[in-house]
Amino acid sequence: MSGEDAPAQQQNAEEQKQQQQQETKTPAESPKTESKPDPPPSSASTEAAAAAADTPAPAAEKVPEEDTFSYRALVLTGYGGYDKVKLQVKKGKPALKSGEVMVRVKMCGLNFADLMARQGLYDRLPSPPVTPGMECSGIIEAVGEDVTDRKVGDKVLVLNRSSMWQEVVVVATTHTFLMPEGMSFEEAAAIPVNYITAYLMLFDFGHLRPNQSVLVHMAAGGVGIAATQLCKTVNDVTVFGTASASKHEVISQGGVTHPIDYRTRDYVEEIRKISSKGLDIVLDPLGGSDTQKGYNLLKPMGKLISYGAANMLAGQKKNLFAVAKTWYQQFSVHTLSLIQGNRSVCGFHLGYLDSETELIAQAMAAVLDLYREGKIKPRIDSTYHLEQVGDAMRRMQERNNIGKIILTTEPMKEEEKKEEAKKDEEKKKDDKKKDDKKEDKKDDAKKEKKEKEEAKKDDKKAEEKEEAKKEED
Repeated sequence: MSGEDAPAQQQNAEEQKQQQQQETKTPAESPKTESKPDPPPSSASTEAAAAAADTPAPAAEKVPEEDTFSYRALVLTGYGGYDKVKLQVKKGKPALKSGEVMVRVKMCGLNFADLMARQGLYDRLPSPPVTPGMECSGIIEAVGEDVTDRKVGDKVLVLNRSSMWQEVVVVATTHTFLMPEGMSFEEAAAIPVNYITAYLMLFDFGHLRPNQSVLVHMAAGGVGIAATQLCKTVNDVTVFGTASASKHEVISQGGVTHPIDYRTRDYVEEIRKISSKGLDIVLDPLGGSDTQKGYNLLKPMGKLISYGAANMLAGQKKNLFAVAKTWYQQFSVHTLSLIQGNRSVCGFHLGYLDSETELIAQAMAAVLDLYREGKIKPRIDSTYHLEQVGDAMRRMQERNNIGKIILTTEPMKEEEKKEEAKKDEEKKKDDKKKDDKKEDKKDDAKKEKKEKEEAKKDDKKAEEKEEAKKEED
């Protein structure tokens, strides 16, 4: 049969099929001549088949799911305050490339890098509009070609450079890790950034060994708690942890040997009292003057590992890399002192390791093994809905959290939305009252100042009159 013959034969077959269908139709199947009760199911099936044959196949139409698929996502619309991160709806089902999987997200992790990204201080996040977030947990919903080590239904935790704060994500399968039995989605979302960061700093950079001493700044935060737990997997490690006094009981229970209130105490003096020789490892997420202090606390062969610049969030809007360059230049001038002190300084940034999939996979495997053995367990501080991302970021930026802050993709219930709206209204009223009080204080201060000025004028006039009277006398 030639290619030219095929259409004609196909058309003839179609005509024969239609003729047979017309012959088998009953009067009840024709709406115009209907005079009998509804036909039995078999007749209805015949009618449906005939209608399908008469109607051209909708080959050009999209699959309904493709046309109606939508999911919510948090989007950074610009740099600035908490209101710059907005909840939006994305439409269209994401396409899967070879080696990729689609994950239905359950929980997302919040990190300091996200706070810096909001203020334009984190260059690993693409320019707005963009979805932030470096980690999440969820269930695989679809797999692309060449994916053999993952399947639909697998529970996974995900580590990626960005775009994790949404209900559906598409990532390379190498960026996903199977969740251990018994691990919750909250715990899974709390592990990737914090525990991989702490693990690589302590064991790859720091070469932590028994009987050493470590300073963990922000010991009640996500990385701080992860680092403390990892330190306790090595025998006789002394952990100094800085945190506000209200958090000392929790971090002590978690493994911090010497908690220090950095708000009321000089942590350098406190450490010197206990460890006069200094420290073996300093984990520095602060930057600025604290980096110099940490360096001066090191023993010979000690290591300072800088992995953040939290001090910048206090109002210093400088380029992170400009600050790092200046800091490095300051130490470069004193290269001789580095050599003579036998101390080292290094930097760590998980965002620049996204291409080192093998290294991250090895670290993740070690961390998950420790979880299975019960030696580590993420502490969840609080869980917020995507609609409450501003409150979540504020809690972290004001350093009120003890442990990991999680975002859940589960939509808020109507009752919760009403309660949230009520809280917002009350907050606005409180803010207005505070503003009014400030204005009243300003007015009182102005009034007091004016009264003092008037009193001075009156005193001056009285003095002038007194002097004039003396002159007359």
